Amino acid sequence: MDALDQKLNEVYPGRVVRKDLLHRIKKGTNVPSFVLEFLLARYCASDDPDEIEAGIQAVFETLEKNYVRPDESNKAQSLVQQQGKHKYIDKIHVTYNEREKRHWAEMENFNSRRIAIPDKFYRNNDRLLEGGIWAEVVVAHNDIDEDDYAFYIEELRPIQLSRFKFEEYAAGRDKFSRDEWLDVLTRSSGLEPSKMSRRLKLHFLARLFCFVEANYNFIELGPRGTGKSFAYSELTPYATLVSQASTATLFYNLSRHKVGLVGYWDTVAFDEVGRVKLKDKDTVEVMKNYMANGRFSRGVEVVANASFAFVGNIDYSVEQLVSSTQFDLFVSLPKEFDLAVIDRFYIYLPGWEIPKNSNEYLTENYGFITDYIAEAFHHLAKQSRYDYVNKHCQFGKSVEGRDEIAVIKTMAAMLKLLHPVGEPTREELEEYMAYALEGRRRVKEQLNKRKADDEYEAINLSFIDSNGNQVVAWCPESKDADATQNPVRRKLPGTPDFEPDTATSIVEPKSAAKQEKESGQEPVRPPPVAEQKKVLTEQHFKILYGESGYTYERIFGDYLRSAKKVFVTDPYIRATHQISNFIRFCELIVKIGDAKEIKLVTGFDDENQKIELTNKLDSLKESLKDHEIQFVYSFNSNIHDREVRLENGWVIKIGRGFDIYQKPDDWFSIGANDLEFRPCLETMVDIYQIVP
Repeated sequence: MDALDQKLNEVYPGRVVRKDLLHRIKKGTNVPSFVLEFLLARYCASDDPDEIEAGIQAVFETLEKNYVRPDESNKAQSLVQQQGKHKYIDKIHVTYNEREKRHWAEMENFNSRRIAIPDKFYRNNDRLLEGGIWAEVVVAHNDIDEDDYAFYIEELRPIQLSRFKFEEYAAGRDKFSRDEWLDVLTRSSGLEPSKMSRRLKLHFLARLFCFVEANYNFIELGPRGTGKSFAYSELTPYATLVSQASTATLFYNLSRHKVGLVGYWDTVAFDEVGRVKLKDKDTVEVMKNYMANGRFSRGVEVVANASFAFVGNIDYSVEQLVSSTQFDLFVSLPKEFDLAVIDRFYIYLPGWEIPKNSNEYLTENYGFITDYIAEAFHHLAKQSRYDYVNKHCQFGKSVEGRDEIAVIKTMAAMLKLLHPVGEPTREELEEYMAYALEGRRRVKEQLNKRKADDEYEAINLSFIDSNGNQVVAWCPESKDADATQNPVRRKLPGTPDFEPDTATSIVEPKSAAKQEKESGQEPVRPPPVAEQKKVLTEQHFKILYGESGYTYERIFGDYLRSAKKVFVTDPYIRATHQISNFIRFCELIVKIGDAKEIKLVTGFDDENQKIELTNKLDSLKESLKDHEIQFVYSFNSNIHDREVRLENGWVIKIGRGFDIYQKPDDWFSIGANDLEFRPCLETMVDIYQIVP
């Protein structure tokens, strides 16, 4: 342990954990970090190497015994039936069945949607009813034949602290300097501050602003692979990550008279915001009202505290964008995100300054147990630091309207994180003001480029320092970019249209007609749209529980084109619904029409199942012959992983294989037949190419 480790252990005994232990266990499982640290705190609360090793083994044994792998749900259910009951670590939801007038629990990996649950559990924890929580759950078997359910919940323990004392947290903070505390928070996120500049530490800190400041609107855009969504999926059970939104799920369901996600979570994060699906036209309008003042009206007036975080990718170089007269740093946002939405962002984190994920930046030192620091953030979100900011900070005249709200809320978030009690020095306060103003200026510069008049022209945001001097905040990427600092204004009616300077713009290729006109030669005509090849890219994303729109064509379609051979490895093409899913995949291959051979390697439970499966696969084989596709299958009882490998080098790995859809509650409902509308189970998707 270094000096900071020793101090942290002395001040917060039992509240910290070695983060390298988390990294060590995390690599072998997709269990959320706060669940793993819950187990590490139970079994590895020691600095003795032998005890730590024994504790790690205990964690692995607990996961082996109690954590349900998605592909072992049938085995888990059978174990409960044989033993009478068993404890599992799983994510659990509770839904109300209107027809039956009762509640049912669902455990995701256990893969049962009809588990009886006593009302005391969901009455004491609203989040069971909206989004679900991770918990230790004792599942018991129901042996009464007359009942229409096989399992019931006997015990449920949320994987959260049973109690949190803010006074203890605050008193401990007084024993650290500001820089030490910044390092503690950085290490608590699993990162090593000694490898970072002060600015980079503040960037990682900014990802936590939504956790401590209610109704905060945050956006981060940058390259892939920088961990933009990590904090919202791993660092707290009070945040949820979504990739689609509707007014009913996000804000208020009129038919059920229920508040949506904003009423149950501290933070709602939109992953891959450029691809977020907005299911109805009202969503953005309600979102604008909510982002502005934390309330909205949907027949009833609703007030909520959830913050919004928007994270996504930028597919152009930042230097190119800031120097362009046509494009800006919000180029990747959905078209529905108009000026009014953008103006409500309080800070734009420059994701291009954050390094790619690498073991080099992972810490081997101590940090707070994730669940402990999450409870601290949850408590801080209920506090206000506006009065302090208003009394001690003075801003320039360009800080107007929403700028002032944005900067004050950012300052409040920084103070809560770095000074949960006490006050910063004047130098520290000025550092925070400069950072908050820069983050808001990045938003306003893009607004000024998009709206070619003078509405957003006051971009030189500033503060007054202790000497009475006005200090202007600048964004380093655009400070010397004239296209951003002095964008071209809209021409008056009757004046010639502005011709953009192609040297400083993103240049689009000339059309075939234009080439023909300029060269006098017959151009090479592009193929029809249906024949044009899409540029394929590596993808890594998470399908969240309850999401829809993930058809096989959306996941596999672009990569199957031009692949002559398809190799499928999946040990669980056994049950009727699993075989049906595989046939759907084969139908997609036939529809695309490029593949000539499909090879499947799968498994079986017993000889009777093998005989039955052989008959069904032989029928599929004959059917595929009619479409001039050769189908070859074989059995292997030792395979565990699931993947689709294509002759063109692409590999698609899905944690659940083809079995990604929930069983409909009602086979006479939308989504029963068209998988575009069928809610999904939670799973990871990794698509990458193996270069020969």
